[in-house]
Amino acid sequence: MLRLSKKADYALIAMKHLAQKRESGSSSAREIAEHYDIPIELMAKVLQRLVRTGLLTSQQGTRGGYALSRPSTTITVADVIQAIDGPFTVTSCSTEDSSCEQYGKCSIRDPLWRIKERIVAALGTVSLAEMAAEADGPPQPQVAPVTILRT
Repeated sequence: MLRLSKKADYALIAMKHLAQKRESGSSSAREIAEHYDIPIELMAKVLQRLVRTGLLTSQQGTRGGYALSRPSTTITVADVIQAIDGPFTVTSCSTEDSSCEQYGKCSIRDPLWRIKERIVAALGTVSLAEMAAEADGPPQPQVAPVTILRT
């Protein structure tokens, strides 16, 4: 199962928020955290990591806060996740890691690495701009229309 870390979830939430507010300026860690009910300390750490990896810029002062470092069309979901969690992995071994006892006999390592590359490629096709264009909130369930027949 592919599962994102909580920090990666929060990073995507913050990045989408900033992409939607791009025209109106920056947002503080407190503003983002309070808007989404996320612990402020954790949000601050996530935003600082995004600054260190170059996806965000930060400005101190009364009009300070965080902003995207480049257009949201050029930042992908894969960029954000890898900035927080590091490189994607689907197995505990890597192509350079021969310390695994099964490394020489393993018949699934290469197919799993191809799957990993497809996952990374798929996540790389979704931009922050696409995420920001979607309405906030969980998708609403589709309800089939009810037809009333009168006799």
